[in-house]
Amino acid sequence: MVDEPLSAGAVARRLGVAVTTLRTWHQRYGLGPSQHVPGHHRRYTPTDLARLEIMRKLTAEGVTPAEAARWAKQSPGGQLRLRAGVGRDGGGQTIPVGRAGPAARGLARAAMRLDAAVIGDTISHALATDGVVATWEGLLRPVLAGIGERHVTTGGLIEVEHLLSRCVSEAFAAVARSARAGGPARILLSCADEEQHTLPLEALAAALAEARVAYRMLGARVPVAALVEAVNRTGPAAVVVWSHTRPTADPGQLSALLAVPRRPLLVLAAGPGWRADTLPAGVVRPVDLAEAVSLALAVRDSLDQSTGADRA
Repeated sequence: MVDEPLSAGAVARRLGVAVTTLRTWHQRYGLGPSQHVPGHHRRYTPTDLARLEIMRKLTAEGVTPAEAARWAKQSPGGQLRLRAGVGRDGGGQTIPVGRAGPAARGLARAAMRLDAAVIGDTISHALATDGVVATWEGLLRPVLAGIGERHVTTGGLIEVEHLLSRCVSEAFAAVARSARAGGPARILLSCADEEQHTLPLEALAAALAEARVAYRMLGARVPVAALVEAVNRTGPAAVVVWSHTRPTADPGQLSALLAVPRRPLLVLAAGPGWRADTLPAGVVRPVDLAEAVSLALAVRDSLDQSTGADRA
């Protein structure tokens, strides 16, 4: 539980609900912020947040808002024992997010409700506040991994994964559009042949755009012949090949890149599909998104210094 009073926006993100929902609960049921400092907006105290958590759990289980509000207000400290079958957090009702923070738990709840508006607002706020890398590692990856874990055990949540993935893609595309870099595109991003998981590659693209590094994105399922042709035609300084699963991580794809006439300075084998002991000599396997971005920045800076020296 938090110790400091929170704004409506912060509470909405923690609970995974819209700010307009909080406003409705305040106006109709009296579950509003209780701390008031003259000249400032009211703030939600830990007790207010505990009541709202009960309200959210009960309404998510089908209890009417009026009855849920009555139960919430009966517990001043939020320590209400919920009825059997109401407000469950286990049994497949929630998405596990491990040690991720309140924002990830709120995003997971919004995803379970298929609430695209709250999902989009949560991701956009995180990107604006923390940047692409921190948002990916601390917010999005835990929720996506939790959905995958639930799918393995239950066979469900496909609709949840599709909706969340769509919202993530849209958010990353917005970052790329707003932070478009100038100059030549020195980084080529591609999925391995038959690889369809593109979100991590989209995260890298957004992070590069945020750092003002120009890139080309080829996307999913790029045959090795097409990737080699793209390298020969554009002459990138670095190529990133993403593989999510072992079946798509054929080291021969990487060897083909190292043999092209316009060989890139750096070839990155990104993703859990690649095995370090099978990579051709000269290929680098970044451990995470932050390292992939750092390596791309190093290539860019090296080329900039070389160009500057040539001009001098």
